[in-house]
Parts: sequence; structure tokens; C-alpha cells
Amino acid sequence: MTLSLPISKHMPPSLHIPTNNHQLLRHPPPKDKVVVVLGATGAGKSRLSIDLATHFAAEVINSDKIQVYQGLDITTNKITDEERGGVPHHLLGVVDPDSDFSSADFRRAAALSLQSITSRGRLPIVVGGSNSFIEALVDAKFRSKYDCCFLWVDAAVPVLHAAVSRRVEKMVEKGMVEEVRGFFNPSGDCTKGILRAIGVPELARFFRAEPFSDEVTRRRIMAEAVDEIKVNTARLVCRQLEKIIRLRNVKGWKMHRLDATEVLRRRGGEAEAAWEDLVAEPGIGVVWRFLYGFKPVVYGGVMVERGRAPPVAAAYL
Repeated sequence: MTLSLPISKHMPPSLHIPTNNHQLLRHPPPKDKVVVVLGATGAGKSRLSIDLATHFAAEVINSDKIQVYQGLDITTNKITDEERGGVPHHLLGVVDPDSDFSSADFRRAAALSLQSITSRGRLPIVVGGSNSFIEALVDAKFRSKYDCCFLWVDAAVPVLHAAVSRRVEKMVEKGMVEEVRGFFNPSGDCTKGILRAIGVPELARFFRAEPFSDEVTRRRIMAEAVDEIKVNTARLVCRQLEKIIRLRNVKGWKMHRLDATEVLRRRGGEAEAAWEDLVAEPGIGVVWRFLYGFKPVVYGGVMVERGRAPPVAAAYL
């Protein structure tokens, strides 16, 4: 159990000293704060963003280059309305599916969302698997205006591959094939817009062969398409991890790594407990320190600010 506290901007008083008709600003105004959640597909980025947003007065900015498009909600694994839990989301399912939304487009749109969120005294949480979008945003004079906290939800690669394989199977059960069928165009360009989504090119072969195949052949081609989707998703995971490691090692981004390996290995209540212990609570603790400059104190499972009377004893994260 955790206690939500509003985000407050602590503005230290500025001391102005007139000098030759100019004023010297001793203490520059503080920068707005932004949390960035990175991670490979299937690691749990969206889930963590919701956990954070429900503890801190926050709104989410989607940075997934495919989820920005309208449509294919199952195929692109967009977070559902129920999963959002009332947390406002920006740049999620808003772009025309036939258009090309570039990194520069994202940078401009995200900047407007950031201004809107911070102007209302709320915390922006940028989350998504498209690290090229995040890099374009942060590199564009971003840090001159914002203080950033980078959270990396990670897991062992074989465990991630197994998790995304299971997720593809669940997506098929939820109706991914029929969803993609609605977007299928025999002459469509799978290098543009939402048609780049993993699942669309792979199923295109099945749709083209379907009218001319018997039942056995259709089942075989469908199984091959699903296997190809799994393989391509696993390759995406590897590319995403390579980019995150480059941002950390080459560009020097300071990242707080949260290991979700045990969460993905376990099932049911054990997985839920592992999530709280290994990802959610440590992530909340990191953001708390980032926002307020100190560690939260836990009394009987409830996080409160330091300085308030403890009911019994304290344990620090």
C-alpha cells in the first residue's frame, strides 16, 4: 500500500543584485522534471508507467513509433482503457495510419504535450519502446529545460523472448488475425505508416494464399506466419536492448535498471508479488528521490514523507 502525494515544485527564493543596470540571478529557476521509462517489448514499461502515474500526479506520453497510429490496437499491443486506470495518455493512437510519423514529428508533438502537462503542475512520464524517438527528444536541447530520470525495465533476454512468444499467442487469441485482415491491402506498402507493425507483413502472405489453399495448407501458412511474428518480435527485443545499452554506455545516460526477470518467470500471485518487490516499489522509490531529494520512509507498507511522526518503526527503501 502506498500513499499518493501531489507533485510540488520547490522554488527557492532568487536573489537579484543590480549591477550596471543589469540584474544578476543568483539562483536560476528550477527545471521541470520528466521521467522516462525505457525497456524492450514485453518487459513491463507500460505497467510501470501506470504504477508511477497513480502515485505521483502524472500523465503519460507514448513514445512508441507504431502505437502513435490509429488502429490495430491488438496487433500493436496498445494499453487498454481499463489498464490505463484513468491515467491520461498523450500521442497514443492519434496519428493517421497511412501517414509517416517521423522522429522530428514526435519531438515537436511531445514538446507540446510536455508543456501542457508541466503547465498544469503534473509530472510527464515518457514511455515506449522506440528509443530513436526518445533519443531525438532528449537530444533536442531537452536537458536545458528539463531534469530527466531514466528508468530501465529490463529482463534476461531468453526470458524476454519466451514472454513475447506467449504474448503473440495471446494476441492471436484476442483476434489479431481478423484485425490485420481489416487493414490488409494486396498493393499496400508495408514500409509506411501503421503497415510497418510487426504482424502485418507476416500475415499478408497468409491473406494472399488463403483463397487458393485448402484447409491443411491454410493452417500451415498461418502457423508459419505466427512463428515469423514471434521471431521478428524477438529480433526487435534485441535491437531495442542494443540501443538502450548504447544510450547508457556511449551517450552517458544515467539509468536506473529494474530487473523484471523473476516477474516474467513466475505466474499468478507470485508474479504480482515479484512485480511489487522488484520493479514497482524500487521504481517509485527512485522517482520519489528524483522529485523530492530524499528517500521515502515506509511505515507498515505505507510510504510517507520524512519528518512525519512514525506510527511504529521506519524502513528505508
